[in-house]
Amino acid sequence: MYFLKWVNRIVTCILVLLLVSVAGLVLSTKITNGEPSVFGYQLKTVLSGSMEPGIQTGAVIAVKSVNEEEKENLQKGDVVTFIEENRLVTHRIVEVRQTDSRIQYMTKGDSNNAPDTNPVLAENVEAVYNGFTIPYLGYFINFAQSPNGSILFMIIPGTLLLGYSIWTIWKTLRHLEDKYKNNPI
Repeated sequence: MYFLKWVNRIVTCILVLLLVSVAGLVLSTKITNGEPSVFGYQLKTVLSGSMEPGIQTGAVIAVKSVNEEEKENLQKGDVVTFIEENRLVTHRIVEVRQTDSRIQYMTKGDSNNAPDTNPVLAENVEAVYNGFTIPYLGYFINFAQSPNGSILFMIIPGTLLLGYSIWTIWKTLRHLEDKYKNNPI
């Protein structure tokens, strides 16, 4: 009986933690318009192999947002996330160019044969990659954000938790009823 109580508590804790964790990630994603953030770092999913082997397709990377001053002090070799044609790209700076009024960065994906054709203006740089990557997690996050993923990670655990709560309440009421039948007041 003592063992079953501990199993009961462990299962309850796991279900609650899973539900709260997923709800927190979903809430964080909604608040930041699809950009989950952990300890000030934005988490980005890598969608192409242009930075392999260092950053694999399907990995999640942590990037740190940069302010205007930091955007102009980037160096050759820094890996930056920038806006290009309304999408985010993460590539390495291979050359820094100073024009009369602007700083431009020539970038290149590590596995690409040639640098990117268009220079990146400093104001288009959004963040700097710090070297933290989790391989394959991006595939999981993309699935979790899909309708099937929402069902699997939100609705099913919520339903299980609700069913488990109903079962626990029913079991407790039955126990109290049996106790009252055996020892009426």
